[in-house]
Amino acid sequence: MAPRFPRPYIGAMKSPCIKVCQIDQRSRLCLGCFRTLDEIAAWGRISDDDRDRIMADLDRRRAPLTGA
Repeated sequence: MAPRFPRPYIGAMKSPCIKVCQIDQRSRLCLGCFRTLDEIAAWGRISDDDRDRIMADLDRRRAPLTGA
């Protein structure tokens, strides 16, 4: 039986995930994608605009953790 999606599946969803899932204890951000646990959990349910907004903020989040 095919999986059921909450809305029609159109194509690949944008995601910053690089399959390195480790949470930084101080910032509470994933050290692979720099999203919060709440953002990761909600990713499949939020709007494309919200995903774009979060992705636009990732470089700012990354800088203090990587020195970049």
